Amino acid sequence: MRDAALQERRNRQILADIVRTYIETGEPVSSRAISKRFEETLSTATIRNVMADLENAGLLFQPHTSAGRVPTAAAYRFFAQEIASRATLSIEDRDWIKSEFNAASSSADMTERAGHVLAEVSSGLGIIVSPPLGKTVLEHARMWLLPDGRVVVVLISHGGVTRDKILRPHRLFSQPELDGIAEFLNQHYAGWTLEAIRGDLLQKLATERERYEGIVQGALTLCDPAVLGADLASQVHVEGTAQMIGATEFADQAQLRDLLAAIEEKHRLVTVLNACIDTPEPVFVKIGVKEIAAAGENLALISAPYMSNDLVQGSLGVLGPTRMPYERAMTAVAYVAQLFSEALNKI
Repeated sequence: MRDAALQERRNRQILADIVRTYIETGEPVSSRAISKRFEETLSTATIRNVMADLENAGLLFQPHTSAGRVPTAAAYRFFAQEIASRATLSIEDRDWIKSEFNAASSSADMTERAGHVLAEVSSGLGIIVSPPLGKTVLEHARMWLLPDGRVVVVLISHGGVTRDKILRPHRLFSQPELDGIAEFLNQHYAGWTLEAIRGDLLQKLATERERYEGIVQGALTLCDPAVLGADLASQVHVEGTAQMIGATEFADQAQLRDLLAAIEEKHRLVTVLNACIDTPEPVFVKIGVKEIAAAGENLALISAPYMSNDLVQGSLGVLGPTRMPYERAMTAVAYVAQLFSEALNKI
């Protein structure tokens, strides 16, 4: 039914114009409003008939008998697919985004500016997710022994991003031992992910135990992602929470509290955003994000991975009301991911 309703080019254009008009105004869209912007001369009666067909196909709904039509989640999905291949970033947005990145003085500043840009273009959240610990590419490792026997492990990844944790290993290490383990990791595994390092260390133990047993066991003890644990899980930077509070889609206070709790916890944001990394689309669009909160059916997610040295480093994107400016948000997400990748490769 839905495919049949969208077979004609005219119907597809009318639906796209309805979605675009509703995004701009927030008001149910009438046939008269569409006739004014349609490229062909069509009567309002013809447009009403098309709108009725689109409503029967589950792409529009009419909140009141005398009101115009409002897009459904299926209509937003159609709209995102329609514009994905031909949407272009405006010159104004391109210049603005580039100036923000050029003004960044550090990787932390770049992350904050990217989050601000993404929040601004979506009227929602701008989210930057660093890679899960196992996917972190090691550039340099350092270790220090504390007086009580605990060990400070510092892992520096590409772009100068630092993660650290204090461990209490099952045996006592000396500082010379820690220096040797760090030197071994830095010499042999710079540019490797922690997952790959762990796999290679286990292989060395299996095939050359006598040669590597001491230093490899120590490295596994101190640098295994599972041992380092949740404190070094994916890190997430979020901008724009205040904008979500004011969105009309979340007038229900119970749903708003649930959504704000999910944003505060952040792990649900990480799970959903990182899912885009495994999709083939360069920019991933998800209409309805119930995995985050009950109010998620009124949310849209637009995300993209960012790279460094041809390796995925993490993901970024926007999470906002379904009535968001998709063309602007999708092109901005793609451009921010591109600049983020370029900046990481220069650091």
